[in-house]
This record gives sequence, C-alpha cells and structure tokens, in this order.
Amino acid sequence: MRTRSITCDDLAASVMAVPPLARHADLSFNPAANAALIRHLEAGGVTTLLYGGNANFYNIGLYEYAEILEALTGLAAPDTWIIPSVGPDFGKMLDQARLLRGSRFPTAMALPLTFPATVAGVATGLRRLAEALARPIIVYVKAEAYLTPEAVKMLVDDGLVAGIKYAIVRSDPAQDAFLTRLTDLMDPRSIVSGIGERPAVAHLRDFGLNGFTSGSVCVAPRGSTRLLEACQRKDWETAARIRARYLPLEDCRDAYSPIRVLHEAVSLAGIADMGPILPLLSNLEAEHHERVRQAAVALLEADRALGAAAVA
Repeated sequence: MRTRSITCDDLAASVMAVPPLARHADLSFNPAANAALIRHLEAGGVTTLLYGGNANFYNIGLYEYAEILEALTGLAAPDTWIIPSVGPDFGKMLDQARLLRGSRFPTAMALPLTFPATVAGVATGLRRLAEALARPIIVYVKAEAYLTPEAVKMLVDDGLVAGIKYAIVRSDPAQDAFLTRLTDLMDPRSIVSGIGERPAVAHLRDFGLNGFTSGSVCVAPRGSTRLLEACQRKDWETAARIRARYLPLEDCRDAYSPIRVLHEAVSLAGIADMGPILPLLSNLEAEHHERVRQAAVALLEADRALGAAAVA
C-alpha cells in the first residue's frame, strides 16, 4: 500500500475507485472476495481505492474498523493507494482518527453529514478531524448546505486538505455556480469530480478538475482509465464515446440506488461475490437484478475487449 504524502499529481494518477465491500453471510469481512475485486481493479490500471459510501463505511463500527483497514492494506499492491473514510458524525470521526493517527494511511475522507449540521459546525469539525489525524484530509462536498466554497478555502489555506471530492448533482453538470466559485477560490487540481462517469467529462473539460471518482470502474476499470487519459489529453470526443458505455449501469444506479446497485453489479457480473450489505442498508431487490446484470455484463465484456485489444 502506498503511504507517501499526497500531492495533486496523486489525485490525477488514477481513477479514484469507490468499491463496495464484500462480506460473508455472517457480515464478517470476506478477504477472498475483496482481494478478487482489488486485483480486477489493479489489472485495469486503477491504483487508488477510496472506501466510502459504496463500501457502506457510514455504518461501520469501531468494533471492526481497524480490522477491516488492516485487512485491506494486506490485499493491495505496493503502489496502490487506499483511502479510508471516517464519520459521518463528529464522535465517530474522532474515534476513528485516533485509530488512524498511528497508521500508515496518508489521508482519510470525511463522510458528509447534512443533518444535524451547520456550515460553521462542519468546518470546525473537519478542522478538529485533521488535527486529530495529524495529516490533511479529503473533504467530501455533497450538498450546498454542507460547506460553502469560502469555508472550504479556509481549510485549504490552513493546510488541512489533501483533496476535495466534489459531488453535488446537477441536471447539467456544465452549469454549476457552486463549482465555478470553488474553482475560482482554489487550484482546481486539488478537486476531483465525485459522481462517476456521468459528469466527469464536463467537470474536467469545463472546470479543470484533476480526476474523477467512480463506482462503475469496479466493473470496467480499463474503460474508466482510458476515459481519464482521454480527458487528460483533452480528447473530449473519445472521452464522450467511452463515457456512453457506462450510462446503462449508471442509469440503474440512479433508478434504484447507487450503493446497492453497484454492490449487486459486481456480484452479478461474476467479478466477486459481495455478499450481504451491512445494515442499515439492504441488498437490492431481486426484481431489479436482471436489468442490472445485463448492464454490468455488457460493460464488463466491453472492458475485456479493451484488454484483449491491448494484448494483441
């Protein structure tokens, strides 16, 4: 696992995968299935793994937190960067920060809590988190009521931020006053698009963001990697063409549940058996499985074709 300090170049070095977490029927950590998913991602060129919402870190307790992180570090390749999440409530943030402070993880992401919370309270909480962790954090901006651009800038100016995951959903991602203000106030290379492939091209093209996070990369890592590379060389036509392959699965995620659909998609595509989702979430209803399976299998087959073409 990569442990050096984080730079803007690190944020752009790989698609930031946001994988689900595999569990046994008794809800314990499943090493074999998690390893299979990590190997699948690494084989597709992904070297950054962010364990957050898709891994249901919102509901992980201290009783297993350290054990899970230790297991993940043992599964990742030496050059793979694993980012754990903390929170979302302030008490859990600090408890987890105390465990992470003595670890080799170079940063952690704060899961957003929108209620009960205020902008001033969130800013104070994130400041205290970075101080407790003794290293800069990744700030996850998911709602306008969570943090203002000015509040984020204060944290950045004080050296408390390793990166920003921007994930406020817009009907047109190219029209975003909040993101415009955010990129006016700080270096856009410190910000990654945080809502998968759907807005990634607009975010990188129109706002100069440094990369993007993805859940569907867990099914098709080669395509997501090529999408990032196309954006970095400003080949927007190729980027848009690659992006289109991901939309059927992203449509399923938007229709039913981003977290639950991705969890099921990895299993239904035959990549790894993710098992049950930790409560308070539950697995996707069986009536939706066939649509998800078709989208996931088609995406995986297209991704394997990319790998075969590269070998040829």
